[in-house]
Amino acid sequence: MRRSIFFGRLPATGSSARPSKRPPKAPSKRRAKSPEAPSRPFLRFYHSESLRSKTLTVLDDLESAEDPTRHRESLANVVMELTKAGMDHYFMKPLKVAKAGFLVEQSAQLGMTGSVRVMSSVVGSIIGRMNGPQLLSVAGSIRELML
Repeated sequence: MRRSIFFGRLPATGSSARPSKRPPKAPSKRRAKSPEAPSRPFLRFYHSESLRSKTLTVLDDLESAEDPTRHRESLANVVMELTKAGMDHYFMKPLKVAKAGFLVEQSAQLGMTGSVRVMSSVVGSIIGRMNGPQLLSVAGSIRELML
């Protein structure tokens, strides 16, 4: 039977069927918390193996460099690729799954492309002015997000 995000099971046809006020409790799939497990809620997204490999290579190169500032451009590029992958995962993929329609998807894609283009220049400008310790801090934050 299909489930609704808001009401649990879909009601049977007929006027006497009423949706539940609360969704049914899902079986717990919690893992044991490790000492490093985040104590606050978080979201994650899946990206390609090639993007993961590229990200790890950029981070390794930056972290092992005598002068991390030589890797500003490659870090800015990978940040934007991760951002685009996240936007695709969190916004475009659900639109496609919802079958929102061709025009809606095309409009959303156009908007996302414009947003990424604007963000790219801002990210490039900000990362382009960072010093070594700041770049290493950004790399550490990305590693933390990668789990």
